[in-house]
Amino acid sequence: MVCTGSSNVITGNQLQKRHIPSTRGFFCVIISVRYENLMQLRPHQQDALDAMEKHEKGQIIVPTGGGKTICMIHDAMREFAKFPQHTIVVVAPRILLANQLSAEFLEFITDPEVDVMHVHSGETHHFSTTKVDEIREFNFHNANNGRNQLIFTTYHSLHRIVESRITIDTIYFDEAHNSTQRNFFVPTKELATSIFTRAYFFTATPKHSLTPARAGMNDSKVYGEVICNVPAPKLVREGYILPPKVEIYQSRILKKDELVADRDCEQMIGAIDNLKKDKVLICAKSTAQIINLLYHTPFTQQLAWANYSWMTITSKTGAIIDGEKVDRETFFDTLNEWGRDPEKKFVVLHHSILSEGINVNGLEAVLFMRSMDYIGISQTIGRVIRKGDADKVFGLVCVPVYSNVGISTARKVQNVVDTIFNKGEPAISTVRK
Repeated sequence: MVCTGSSNVITGNQLQKRHIPSTRGFFCVIISVRYENLMQLRPHQQDALDAMEKHEKGQIIVPTGGGKTICMIHDAMREFAKFPQHTIVVVAPRILLANQLSAEFLEFITDPEVDVMHVHSGETHHFSTTKVDEIREFNFHNANNGRNQLIFTTYHSLHRIVESRITIDTIYFDEAHNSTQRNFFVPTKELATSIFTRAYFFTATPKHSLTPARAGMNDSKVYGEVICNVPAPKLVREGYILPPKVEIYQSRILKKDELVADRDCEQMIGAIDNLKKDKVLICAKSTAQIINLLYHTPFTQQLAWANYSWMTITSKTGAIIDGEKVDRETFFDTLNEWGRDPEKKFVVLHHSILSEGINVNGLEAVLFMRSMDYIGISQTIGRVIRKGDADKVFGLVCVPVYSNVGISTARKVQNVVDTIFNKGEPAISTVRK
């Protein structure tokens, strides 16, 4: 099903703000409400919202950069306006993304009196817990006081919400292909098959299964049917995202007794110079490759000579900007600040953290140093196809190759681009055994 339609704006009356003190040590974030002049929906976003109103369960396939979060926010505000004591859960694949989604929701949900809770082990600006009794108590207290609730969690912590046995009215699964993982599917299935819960699965990269032994989003009993499918060429034609352009960078074979890190340094610097782009994302083979590159080669010095700053983030090294360790909030604030600065030249190195879901402004090119599955490739390409300044007309995707190394990656990348942007189909990853 391909959605078409026209844009619309949700409007409504301003609700009166009430002040209810928090109890039992809970910190409740109180938000007042206004629906007027919320935000203009793009036609495909309105179609998704209309589909959600018609169906209590289903999959919404939207390419990266298509603005699926806005669909969730509009639906949440609509539900909060219709029903008191409404509980909405938002599920993200990472703590980082849970916090990002929370910030995006609360940028617009500045009115209904909504109490916010996070269920994961990471730091947040809101009340957070993974204890079942505290989740239950938070929900019970606020429901008894007639309050709406917004809960942000991760697939890893979703079972805690299941164990709490709280009543959930609506649940949004972001990057829903993650829910098919063995450890995540059980709580996903339990919540998605509840007759009391509206459930929506958002992804650009559905994951299907051809064996009963493995979960897949083609299981309609759990995931419902595809209720909205937005093809990428439509978004390109309408000017919401840019098409990717794949380039192959020919590199040399490693010399005898040459250190791999030295060759990597030469390869990446050569590719960056060849790309002639100011804002470059590098997908490294491993954290070890990043560490060797940064601390055992002249890579950063050569970047400085070319007036590039650099930053990296991995689970092992944490966040680093130009050699200085920073917290994650500073890292992403700086990343987006540099992305918006038309004069700033920088390189971002990562292994996996930035591949999925993270909204980053301004990235112009991605350099693949490693192979990925179709989901990883598609999600990574999505980091560079967002609109930028007027001079940006495509997202550049570069794959270094030498001898037979890198050729398979280049073919997979081109195949993903052909599927999504030429054929207008989602890049479906299939589990066969």
